[in-house]
Amino acid sequence: MSNAVATLVGQNLGAGKPDRAERAVWLTGTWIMGFLIAVAVLYFLFSRSLVGIFTDDAEVVTVGSKWLTIVSYSYFVYAWWMVSVQAFNGAGDTMTPTRINVVFFWLLQIPLAFLLAKRASLGYEGVFWAVFVSETAVGLFTLWLFTRGKWKTVRV
Repeated sequence: MSNAVATLVGQNLGAGKPDRAERAVWLTGTWIMGFLIAVAVLYFLFSRSLVGIFTDDAEVVTVGSKWLTIVSYSYFVYAWWMVSVQAFNGAGDTMTPTRINVVFFWLLQIPLAFLLAKRASLGYEGVFWAVFVSETAVGLFTLWLFTRGKWKTVRV
């Protein structure tokens, strides 16, 4: 669905209808957020059972279920990253998503994962929390950047 937003944004900007492009982003984002909230609830409530579908190794189930539980906390915000970044792409602005990904995934998530896992001695849970922090931060930041509206001025 988020990939479709790029097409909708590009078509609407090209037609000179930036408000319709923005409405498409908000509508799609709301639907994706609703879907990901449902997925997050399933991950949170049934994490052990879901991981257990793929293995009966108790340690893998423990680690995998911890991952699903932690990542479920950020899913509703992550939906907005997916949609907003595609809005930039659809507007012809591919540098903004590139910069966002470099900052939040390479400069924030990876060093934070190392620090939490090794320096804070949280092990794999530190890595999982680093993903939570970076996904939540990237979602909020990208949505904020989208609401500034500069992308609507692009001529497609």
